[in-house]
Amino acid sequence: MASMTWNIHGHEWAAEMLAQHIANGKLRHAYLFSGPEGVGRRTLALRFAQAVNCDQASTPGEACGECITCRQIERMQHADLAVVQAEEAGILKVEQVRELQHFVALAPYSSQYRVALILNFEQANASAQNALLKTLEEPNSHVLLLVTVDDAESLLPTITSRCELMRLRPMQIDALTALLMERYSLDKTDSDLYAHLAGGRAGYAFRLAENPDLLEQRKRWMSDLNQLIAGGKNERIAYSRKLTGPRFVDRDKAKAELSIAFPYWLSFWRDVMLVATGSKTALTNIDMENMIANVAGFIQPVEAANSIRGLEQALARLQSANLQLMLDNLLLDWPVGKMQYEMSND
Repeated sequence: MASMTWNIHGHEWAAEMLAQHIANGKLRHAYLFSGPEGVGRRTLALRFAQAVNCDQASTPGEACGECITCRQIERMQHADLAVVQAEEAGILKVEQVRELQHFVALAPYSSQYRVALILNFEQANASAQNALLKTLEEPNSHVLLLVTVDDAESLLPTITSRCELMRLRPMQIDALTALLMERYSLDKTDSDLYAHLAGGRAGYAFRLAENPDLLEQRKRWMSDLNQLIAGGKNERIAYSRKLTGPRFVDRDKAKAELSIAFPYWLSFWRDVMLVATGSKTALTNIDMENMIANVAGFIQPVEAANSIRGLEQALARLQSANLQLMLDNLLLDWPVGKMQYEMSND
């Protein structure tokens, strides 16, 4: 099975379909891989690129993974592979797509296909989307366009309609826990935590297992969250000033910090909402159940919903907002009062 040689977990159906496209000589001009970040979109796209261009494939649709081409594609450094993604400001610009158009206009250098891998295309502005549409409308028979996006519906319908859409979904938590135990020889407690934190997204769970710094990063932001919830308005304003004030010479540094913090905090408030409403849905932060239950016991579900909405809006506006004002408002809108007293005296 292609899913075995491609080393793909949770998307075996997609690996099989793509392998069959190669084996049957029915490749589409463009493929759109949609799903949440960390679900495995980029990995599947790279495995596809390897299978298409492998120098030593024993069977069509199966990459050896060992030849120079396979290794270079794995590192995203092959001469016939162009990788396009948003710049530091978090926007994928039209100039990047236009530069890609020059790449796809040329014949392959050493492989059967030139592969254009466009990552996180939800970050493309309108001009960049229109430029890609033009590329899709003028296909080159020796070019393969691979696009990843969190939600295909966020793109122009004309883009989606010109691509083979592959909707990738997270694995079942129990299945991912078992996979982590087998792959990394982890105990069940750690594996279960990583699987829940990843929400079934295998790629993100693998990163957690391989990079302890990610867990330390989460620990720091969740510790800040705990202090902010237990603190009053003055403490929250002081924190906002510390994070977005003059100590940041470069505004992009503050944005980078908040882009890391907000998803962690958002996952917490979603868990609070689940507990406050009596939902049976599995929590993300299973190692923080006591704190989540504590907060859920002192607030109304609407307050958790408001906190979720505020974080979602802040994430959407992060690149253009007045950061200090945005963070001030966000933190001041979080519940205070009895909860503050009880938590600070816990």
